[in-house]
Amino acid sequence: MNEMSVLKTAVVGAQMLFVAFGALVLVPLLTGLDPNVALFTAGAGTLAFQWITGRQVPIFLASSFAFIPAIIHGVGTWGIAQTLSGLVAAGLFYMLLSALVAWRGAGFIQRLLPPVVVGPVIIVIGLSLAPVAVNMAQGKSGDGALQLVPLADALFISMTALMATVVVSVWARGLLRLLPILAGLLVGVVMSLLLGHMSFDKVGEAAWLAMPAFVAPEFSWAAILFIVPIAIAPAVEHIGDMVAISQVAGKDFVQKPGLKRTLLGDGVATALAGFLGGPPNTTYSEVTGAVALTKAFNPAIMTWAAVFAIVLSFCGKSGALLASIPVPVMGGIMTLLFGAIAAVGMNTLVKAGHDLAQPRNLVIVALTLVFGIGGMQFNLGEFALQGIALCALLAILLNLLLPKTES
Repeated sequence: MNEMSVLKTAVVGAQMLFVAFGALVLVPLLTGLDPNVALFTAGAGTLAFQWITGRQVPIFLASSFAFIPAIIHGVGTWGIAQTLSGLVAAGLFYMLLSALVAWRGAGFIQRLLPPVVVGPVIIVIGLSLAPVAVNMAQGKSGDGALQLVPLADALFISMTALMATVVVSVWARGLLRLLPILAGLLVGVVMSLLLGHMSFDKVGEAAWLAMPAFVAPEFSWAAILFIVPIAIAPAVEHIGDMVAISQVAGKDFVQKPGLKRTLLGDGVATALAGFLGGPPNTTYSEVTGAVALTKAFNPAIMTWAAVFAIVLSFCGKSGALLASIPVPVMGGIMTLLFGAIAAVGMNTLVKAGHDLAQPRNLVIVALTLVFGIGGMQFNLGEFALQGIALCALLAILLNLLLPKTES
């Protein structure tokens, strides 16, 4: 009976990894990081989170979408190794927030980072890469300089991948509804094969057993100062995820183990990923949805999901297969993904009930959006403050400096 219980827990754990898999590997595929490393750091990060939180929270940590624009910019500007130093620093930022919560209480973050600050920053994160998504959907490189797949074929592939993602997310039921990205990837791959734009040559050449391509970070102040402010949005999102999983499981994880420990766990998982060459980790709402559907509240299930992710990361053929997916497949999914992130930012403002006609709120939101999306830049010596980092700092400063509106 005990062995059967362990087997059942392991099978449900594999199912949880399956739910997270599409989103987990999409981030490294878009940013130039190694998908096998992302699998390893997701598993290792989840195990670290469980250890820090006393194995109380049934949640899985994996690649964060919020950092995609920063990683793409960082890899193109400073290279992978220096960009990783910024990702490690983002993990340290989470740890600092954890210490502040332990000192001042959880309300401190909500006062420093209210919805009027976080909402427009998330919108900028979502829309800042809209041109990249459209270029890739058209079969071009992210910057639009190269036509990698003929336009007509690229649009057919990207739009069918997009359609599959939309259909599954809107009309599917049960566990299938949690797999829109995976569905889009599968349909896009099938269309690419039918049109002759995908090859399995690299998969055949890859070894079954291979060490993930770990990369060590190299210190860069420019990368650190650019990336750390972006951690603001997922840090606030973390609180929402903890509230959500608490409601699903019927336990108050915000109080026990507490935000100070869950934020610390998230920070350690993100810093660990940065040290090894993986994308920052975040708590996965897809997995929370799967927990709600299956009533699988046992944290041991996530231990198994983490172990399976680590084991899969050592399969060289899986990484080669993921790397073979054509650009239009990812571009089609990205058009929805980045728009969805922006919609989350809008929803943050709507749920908070902020009156954007009030001058204070209008100034914060308007300047954050225009500075972030419009490409405003301030040169500080060799370092340029721009994009998401600039608009995040601007929103925080305006919120602290502008007089509060009387309600």
